[in-house]
Amino acid sequence: MTLAAVRDLREFRDPVSAEGPEQFETDVLAGFVLARASAGLADGTIRGDVGHLDQMRAWFDRPLWDVKPADADGYFGKVLRGSPSGTRLARAQALTTYFLFLKLRHKVEIHRMTGRAVECPIDEMNRPRGSKDTALRIPPTEPEIKTLFTGWGGEPATCRKFAPTARNYTASKLMSQVGLRVSEACMLDLADIKWDLGRFGKLHVRHGKAPAARARASGWCR
Repeated sequence: MTLAAVRDLREFRDPVSAEGPEQFETDVLAGFVLARASAGLADGTIRGDVGHLDQMRAWFDRPLWDVKPADADGYFGKVLRGSPSGTRLARAQALTTYFLFLKLRHKVEIHRMTGRAVECPIDEMNRPRGSKDTALRIPPTEPEIKTLFTGWGGEPATCRKFAPTARNYTASKLMSQVGLRVSEACMLDLADIKWDLGRFGKLHVRHGKAPAARARASGWCR
């Protein structure tokens, strides 16, 4: 067995034209959107990530793969210094995910076109900190959930004030069985329970985030 010289077939690609980088950047972003949709992300989540990327692209005024850690330091440390922590976290996460996509799919093409190795400008030194930087939350086990609701179910018989306890128990059951947010459950009125609709009645969620609220508005109230 002998060794043979192997040439990279990518050497024979046509040279990039003046319009090439702009079109390539557009194609990469379109591929990013399709990949995230393939992963099962909701359209709203994808739109949010693309919106963050567009805003950063407009501020840096150059392709995001040219952004260096020092550029990210200035952007997150000065431009977004006074922004809510959720905004900074979401924007940093969108940029990190985009660079992961670039490294997995287009690092060779970008290196041939620009001479730069794809490297995410967000690292452990400049990554925005906030409430979302928490450990993995482990949901309670089924026995723990059963113990919780069993205790709540018996509490109205012995509580000092029946009405608040019954209200809290009902709201908790609605959140667990129908999937309401806390804010949505708090805004419900008795008139929102439509007992005459369907076999078990229906719950009209008037206050909530669309389109999720619209989806839950037709949920069964058991």
